[in-house]
Amino acid sequence: MTAELATLIDFIRYAASRFAAAGLSFGHSHDNPLDEAVHLVLASLHLPPDLPPAYAAGRLTAEERERVLGLIERRIAERVPTAYLVGEAWFAGLKFKSDPRALVPRSPIAELIESGFSPWLDDRRVERALDLCTGSGCIGIAMAVHQPDWRVDIADISAEALALARENIAFQHVEDRVEAIQSDLFTGLDGRRYDLIVSNPPYVTEDEYAALPGEYAHEPRLGLTAGADGLDICLRILAEAPAYLTEDGLLIVEVGESERALGALLPEVPFVWIEFKVGPMGVFAIERRDLVEHAPAIRAALATRR
Repeated sequence: MTAELATLIDFIRYAASRFAAAGLSFGHSHDNPLDEAVHLVLASLHLPPDLPPAYAAGRLTAEERERVLGLIERRIAERVPTAYLVGEAWFAGLKFKSDPRALVPRSPIAELIESGFSPWLDDRRVERALDLCTGSGCIGIAMAVHQPDWRVDIADISAEALALARENIAFQHVEDRVEAIQSDLFTGLDGRRYDLIVSNPPYVTEDEYAALPGEYAHEPRLGLTAGADGLDICLRILAEAPAYLTEDGLLIVEVGESERALGALLPEVPFVWIEFKVGPMGVFAIERRDLVEHAPAIRAALATRR
């Protein structure tokens, strides 16, 4: 095999064919075998994802060929996400360290970050922001990189995830503006107020988790599941967020496929479901004043979980 495959494009084509034939799941940053193959081959060789096409004919050394083929086989046999195999993932145009201490960075919120949260923040000033349930830290760190005037807290209940997040803070050189805090949602954030809170919390239902492809078994379950309808964590955020938002503060939360369950549970709450370039992705925005107005209904819905 190593004698027949020589160039970068050879290995990318081979990996894409093997991945497609193996029926892998592409839910971790990519949605097709070709992009997955490009990520695996280039990252394993410490090459950038925007490598000029002229390098496609570059030949691999014998050691490089063995390494790339080994990762291709692991991706197929063990169903390990590519980001974990190569130790990196890209989010909002930035490279992050990635390993099983936290979910692979992925969220449509990246589009909001890159667009400056327009139009949501067009007429408001943000000084302090919070990334709640931060995992690898990708959302909060990306906010700080794209918005140099913001101070950003990133919080998670998992000490392992926060250790990875702190590595990513250093990797992106934002130590002076980003603080990582261990916290069970807001419990470790007393006295802090934010103009913007963004969260990609666990929202996978128990039934959905049982049906997930093998790739997801390599990720921490703590970062994925949230009860029978996927809303156990979201409801806590809705109930507790007003105390940590400034008067004109905004909350943005991703709930994915649990969007329908949330709308049915709290039909009177004016969630604004954000449209992305690819369409709706289960991400809502809501003003603090609306959370306060509908606090009784939110608390009643949360009380049924306890």
